[in-house]
This record gives sequence, C-alpha cells and structure tokens, in this order.
Amino acid sequence: MSGSEHVDAEIASQPDTWRRAAALAVGPTAEALPKKGERVAVVGCGTSLYMAQAYAVLREQAGLGDTDAFAASEFPFGRAYDRVVALSRSGTTTEVLELLQRLKGAIATVAVIADPDTPAPALADRTIVLDFADEKSVVQTRFATTALTLFRAHVAAQSGTAFDLEKIVADARHCVSEPLPEGILDKTQFAFLGRGWTVGLANEAGLKMTEASLTWTQSYPAMEYRHGPISIASPGTVTWMLGEAPRGLAEQVEATGGQWLDGTADGTADGTSAGRDPLAELIRVQRLAVALGARKGLEVDNPRNLTRSVVLSEV
Repeated sequence: MSGSEHVDAEIASQPDTWRRAAALAVGPTAEALPKKGERVAVVGCGTSLYMAQAYAVLREQAGLGDTDAFAASEFPFGRAYDRVVALSRSGTTTEVLELLQRLKGAIATVAVIADPDTPAPALADRTIVLDFADEKSVVQTRFATTALTLFRAHVAAQSGTAFDLEKIVADARHCVSEPLPEGILDKTQFAFLGRGWTVGLANEAGLKMTEASLTWTQSYPAMEYRHGPISIASPGTVTWMLGEAPRGLAEQVEATGGQWLDGTADGTADGTSAGRDPLAELIRVQRLAVALGARKGLEVDNPRNLTRSVVLSEV
C-alpha cells in the first residue's frame, strides 16, 4: 500500500468538491456566513489559518466589510466584531474550541467543519458541514481548498465580483493531471510568493511542503522577496509565484540561476488564454509535496510528529 494512497485520492478529487462547495454559496447554507457590512474575524490553525488569511483579503477587497484573520490562539478579545468564522476540519482543535466557548453569547460565531460529530457544533451559533470534503490523510488538502471555494463563491455572490467556476474547475483538473515541472524533484529549497489573497496560498504551499516532504521552504508577500530573501536564490532553488507576479521579479530570480515558476501565467486548461487560477495552481504544489515525500520514503498520509487534530491536555 502506498504511503500516500489517501492524500493522492483527496488531491485528485478537488475539482469535484470545489463544484459542490460553490453550489452552497447561495441558499440555506450561505445564510450562516457573514452578511455584507459586518465586521468579521476568521480564525483557524495551520492550514485553516492560511485559508482564513485568503478569505479575509477577498472579502475586504470586495467591499463587504472589515475582515481580519488570526490564529485561533491569537484572537484579540478587546476588538469588536459582528461575527467570527472558525475554520476547522476536525472540529476538535483545542484552540478553536476554547475560542468558540469564550465567545459564546458575546459574538455570533459560525464553525466550518468536516465532521459534525464533534464538539464544535455545540459551541458555535451556526455550523456549516463540508463532510464531502473530509479526509483520511493527516495532511490537509481538499477540505481547506473546498472551504475557500465556498468563501470565494459567497464573496462573489454578495459583491457581484467575477467568479468563473467552470474555468476554475477546468484549471484544477489540468493541475491534477499535468506533469510536474521538469527537474523540480531535484531542487532542495523552495520559496512561495503571493499577493493579496494569494499570500495565504503561498503560506499554505510552504506548510504543505514541510508537512509532506520535510523540505526546506519559506513564503512571503511577493514584493517582500527582494528585501532580503532573494539572497538565497541559486541553481538549487525554486521561487514559485501564486498569483500575479511583480514586474521584473521573474527576471531577477532567473539571473541568480534559480528556477522561477509562475503557473498562473502559463495558460488555462485549454491553452486559449493566460491566467490559471491560483487556487488550482496550489494543487501542483500539493502534488509536488507528496512526490518529494514519496521519493524520501516518507509515510505522507501520516507524517511524523503530526496528528489529524491538535488536542491539548489540560495543564
């Protein structure tokens, strides 16, 4: 049995789970999500935190209201919010549950989870269950991206901004099946860059590489890469852009001998136009992380020192 059997299947299923999530962005499920004009905080841990970062930027930039993202353990209790969205695949993460408990009766909360048979629904005012995106692998892939697809579709529905689901799904299918970039498995260091909402995706890309393959990674807002981190670029490194790249940065990286990747500018699935969706591009990073982990003989479905949920004992 492959050490990545579950995560391989979960990565490949994302085009289908994204389509199901987008359909929930209107109707009864969407009623639990923030209303236009509300001041909102989005919280999570690990991968969920990075999806929260992406959602917060998307919502605020769409003009739907002030939106912040925090690690659940770092929520600023002195700040006023109309609603808190807690993202947790397991529904059992200690920091998330403690936050929901503390906010109960004070601020409206909604938990977005994969498993309804957990403590989270009893602590949150509203619950959205994405059980069709739950995972057997400890390494989180499809639940996080499916939740973000729900958020993206809901933001678009509320604001009237563009959300081309068919293109996004087509891009995702392409990223599931296309070969990984030539020679990339021989690289030793990776930097992931984003802008705006894709900074969260870059952070998640770095985490995925660390979890699944124990690979040295870093992530930055793209404009910050010139302010020091580019010094690490060399023939053994990859700088991978998720989203629109700053002018001239590709050329600067290539001048170091390092490999520059910008899949979001490589074209769509049918090759007719530029601009692959950044969330779809994240699938390629997930696949790379798994491939590198397998090459090292790692049990990618169950990485060392990690569990499906961080549950802390009482001190």
